Amino acid sequence: MPTAACGFGLLGFNSLTKIMEVFCMAKERESLVVASKVKAYIKAKKMMTASDSLAKISDAVYALLDAAAERTKANRRSTVKPQDI
Repeated sequence: MPTAACGFGLLGFNSLTKIMEVFCMAKERESLVVASKVKAYIKAKKMMTASDSLAKISDAVYALLDAAAERTKANRRSTVKPQDI
């Protein structure tokens, strides 16, 4: 069975394959969060940050920005505005 670049086996289901491609791509993207700032914020709440939390937070920021960009395009603009988020 062929495998994707990130080591996942490819399945015949298009949606699952697409999800795996997005997951693999997410591993290659640079972080959009400042780790020290995130950790300090969580520490101020008297909690600790798991090592894999930062990647998930960055993924959430990517998803938020992707959705905002799509809304901006749908409104025929090239500037992302607060109402797009």
